[in-house]
Amino acid sequence: MNLVRATTVAAAAGRRVRVMIVDDAIVVRGLLSRWVEAEADMELVASLRTGRDAVNQVERTDPDVVVLDVDMPDLDGIAALPLLLAKKRDLIVIMASTLTRRNAEISLKALSLGATDYIPKPQSNNEVAGSPDFHRELIEKIRALGHLALRMRDLKHGDATVPARAHPAPAVAAAPEHAGKAGDLPTIKADAPLQPLHHVHGGHPGIHGPVALRPMPAMTPRVLVIGASTGGPQALNALVAQIGGVIDRSPVLITQHMPPTFTAILAEHLARIGKRPAREGRDGEEIKAGTIYLAPGGKHMQVSRRNGAATIAISDDAPINFCKPAVDPLFASAAQVWGSKVLGLVLTGMGSDGLRGGQAIVDAGGAILAQDEASSVIWGMPGQVAHAGLCSAVLPLNDIAPKLTKLFAGERS
Repeated sequence: MNLVRATTVAAAAGRRVRVMIVDDAIVVRGLLSRWVEAEADMELVASLRTGRDAVNQVERTDPDVVVLDVDMPDLDGIAALPLLLAKKRDLIVIMASTLTRRNAEISLKALSLGATDYIPKPQSNNEVAGSPDFHRELIEKIRALGHLALRMRDLKHGDATVPARAHPAPAVAAAPEHAGKAGDLPTIKADAPLQPLHHVHGGHPGIHGPVALRPMPAMTPRVLVIGASTGGPQALNALVAQIGGVIDRSPVLITQHMPPTFTAILAEHLARIGKRPAREGRDGEEIKAGTIYLAPGGKHMQVSRRNGAATIAISDDAPINFCKPAVDPLFASAAQVWGSKVLGLVLTGMGSDGLRGGQAIVDAGGAILAQDEASSVIWGMPGQVAHAGLCSAVLPLNDIAPKLTKLFAGERS
């Protein structure tokens, strides 16, 4: 049993996540249904062919989570989404689509319409059946978000002891070995052993108790690096719209857990929202203030120093923390190149990606901020850095942009 499953099953013992699968491909629908039925903490309540079927049956079957295909006859996923949410406001909807530009656009639009998350499907039925990564990712998303729904339901019915957010496993890994020659990229092992989360006290409250905040470093930051996963696109849209002054002063580098195609479209959206250049990072390009660089889907983005200039380094190395792109290599390499001038921001997301890299930033004299629990879709990634004692501030999403603006202007308050 993996750590995510162990924690959430223990937290909701005897309660199963109710799942509806909606996909017009009978092979895919059957396969996903069998995967759900094989999990002890999940219950398949419906397996349907069209969005129309889902809308007609959502009240009767009362699912916690709906896995909703984008392309379907009669009523497709994007049309069914608002109708489903109108009938059940707290429904968790995970959009599922193949990696085409059109489907990526639709999936990102669905997030703005109330979908909680998305998952890219392999192109063919055979690829779906033969992809352990897709199987693992789907089940983990259903599990984490499903238990979020259960907790929210408990809170709604007056159980104040139940947290409002679902959390991945409370486990962390040792900080990366990032010492080395100037210009070398840090090495972060994907299979580094996990250690139990240590709890710290005093400061900002969270699910595992209060967390200790570090003093804000005296150095004015000159580079902003951001890591995000589940809920990240929505958070980034809100943030980038408010930090034009920061972007003008400093480069902004982002790793958002996303597949290819999706990251290119997200970069286009951020460029429109922020009214500043935003694009996928290109290997070897010089990093300059005034630009947002997004890690391309399916690749890791790091920072290197070439001929005295900070440049983007794109690699096709193995996934780290099951992620590609991963936050850890961006954070750790930024710490190596810019040292105490780096400010790292960890936004909503499942898992612990960003913890090792966050430790590297702090060790180099930089600062870490994290999104708080109440405003996060999943308080996994930000919760991990917070409870490891790495953060100088843990803030609601709406307070992050004003804080960044002050810090990059040289204000410490």
